[in-house]
Amino acid sequence: MAIGGSNSQNSINKALAYFAAQFFEKAIITKFDISSLNIPIYSIDNETILGMPLEVTNFASLIDETDLIILSLAENNGSFNVGLKNLLDWTSRIKERKLFNEKPMILMSTSPGPRGGATVLDSAKNIFPYLGADIRGTFSLPNFYQNFDFNKGITNDELLEELKTVISKIKTSI
Repeated sequence: MAIGGSNSQNSINKALAYFAAQFFEKAIITKFDISSLNIPIYSIDNETILGMPLEVTNFASLIDETDLIILSLAENNGSFNVGLKNLLDWTSRIKERKLFNEKPMILMSTSPGPRGGATVLDSAKNIFPYLGADIRGTFSLPNFYQNFDFNKGITNDELLEELKTVISKIKTSI
């Protein structure tokens, strides 16, 4: 399951997650697009009044059915993108489950800047295991527009090899 952790229709993190997924040649890849969701902002009031949105339970079911989550995080002001955060907040409220259901995960980030979303990546590495993520590898792509082509993928050979190494290790462990 490949997820771009952004609610932008033209998310660079969605592009990175979908690119990474192609290296699992024999897998059936589910691409999950947060920008297509239409769920209210999470609050206990909305949960009480509206109940659990069907889109959230569908997302949780996709997690349950997958063998690996490939998640690339957008960084907004040093934190998670509001679209992803809202989805995670809702999903965490499903009774008797850990959000990521102990699924193996490749955790990535990218940004237009030189740090490649390092702050949000570090935050997720600390938080997501408590939410049931089995983080098997991480990757950060700095300077997205200098190192990625939407048709070719990662254009920087050194960074491409780094991602392939992370993926290779994960292929042998799942």
